[in-house]
Amino acid sequence: MTRQAIPLPTPANRPSSLSPTSSSCAGRGSCSGLSSPRGDMPVEIWDKVKDHPCYSEEAHHYFARMHVAVAPSCNIQCNYCNRKYDCSNESRPGVVSEKLTPEQAMRKVVAVAAKLPQLSVLGIAGPGDALANPRRTFATFSLVREALPHLKLCLSTNGLALPDHVETIKAFGIDHVTVTISMVDPAIGEKIYPWISYDGRRWTGREASQILHERQMQGLEMLVAAGILVKVNSVLIPGINDAHIDEINRVVKAKGAFLHNVMPLISDPAHGTHFGLTGQRGPTPVELHAVQERLEGGARLMRHCRQCRADAVGLLSQDLSGDFSLDKLPEAPRFEPAAREMYLRFVEQERDDRARAVAEIQEEAVLSPQREAVLVAVATKGGGRINQHFGHAREFQIYRVEDAKVAFQGIRRVDNYCQGGFGEDDILPATIEALKDVSAVFVARVGRGPRAALEKAGLEVVENPVHDYIERALLSWWSAADTAIQAAAG
Repeated sequence: MTRQAIPLPTPANRPSSLSPTSSSCAGRGSCSGLSSPRGDMPVEIWDKVKDHPCYSEEAHHYFARMHVAVAPSCNIQCNYCNRKYDCSNESRPGVVSEKLTPEQAMRKVVAVAAKLPQLSVLGIAGPGDALANPRRTFATFSLVREALPHLKLCLSTNGLALPDHVETIKAFGIDHVTVTISMVDPAIGEKIYPWISYDGRRWTGREASQILHERQMQGLEMLVAAGILVKVNSVLIPGINDAHIDEINRVVKAKGAFLHNVMPLISDPAHGTHFGLTGQRGPTPVELHAVQERLEGGARLMRHCRQCRADAVGLLSQDLSGDFSLDKLPEAPRFEPAAREMYLRFVEQERDDRARAVAEIQEEAVLSPQREAVLVAVATKGGGRINQHFGHAREFQIYRVEDAKVAFQGIRRVDNYCQGGFGEDDILPATIEALKDVSAVFVARVGRGPRAALEKAGLEVVENPVHDYIERALLSWWSAADTAIQAAAG
């Protein structure tokens, strides 16, 4: 079944209780009673990230990214990586269905931009390493920059070749670079990277890790000095670098990284990676959450990563890459800016409405600061709303509710309960296990069978058929519980 992008707004898409506004308070962070997603960021930094779904958790509700697979070669080998092609059913880094030339990539980007007004970012993340293929990478950026100058350009790299290309990156106006750094100690690195290719030869063991570490640190420092925002990805590998993640976080924060994204190791043996074939397990969702909690107060954390394919298209919570294969593209796609301009106006209004709605519930709610914080799970298709049926959810967004605050905590992936039009009861135990530390599950709708199973497991099920904003719905639920507690104590 072809999945659809978020529709452009119509009056029917909007809750009747919210009226239009043009105050733009959410974008400026000036709404009374609401902690802005901008936080303490300088305006010039917020302007760079507010429409980038990977660099802003708030933006990922509204904006889409796409990756083009123009960089097939890699200069290092990671024990968690196997660059596979034509894998339409796998969603993980290094996987693509088609390798593209720069010219094919530009055609594809224009075609996607013409269909998805949400598109704000064009990235190159492989399937190898963007900077191990510099000619193809920068040729693609050159073509796209000329055709669609409004798109943000970004790339991902392992950092080995990074110091050689920082000036070019800056010259292209690339404001966002992701560097995968899973160790800052070569003794740990040699357990992750069997070899690297550098300076005309192959290096192995401790020497390879030492060179990679030094080049990553040099590249990170150069990017920060050039005013480029850096997101550091670290693959969490239990028993190898899980106790070392704190040191990575400390080091990259000290060197000026904007974000630190701790990603779980994907080690299914079917993927053919060294770790997968040797039985190295990945962390559980609870273990990943515990590490993220441990790092609070260090480098700013990214918690909404989906570990995208190298040809991903759409919102982070969806992948429309199958809808845009080369054989489905028009020969000469044309981008018309009117739809995008309309969508940007819609997002501005949504941000305003969402900020006002949360501010109002914060002012009106009965909230007891003595209550212990809880985690809740939300089924959403995007837009910052509770707008997905339980049976259709392939992931749940996790939020912490405490006092008058709602804080995003991360993603829990699951198999969707409804498949082929029928519920699959054997899927429910795994879903319940993934959500075992949450107190409530918020969905647009849920069937009687899964509701009964969730409630039997001690999870409160909250249906929200009006597709309310996530923060307002959670605070309303929290306030109602507080009222009941106070009444019972009364």
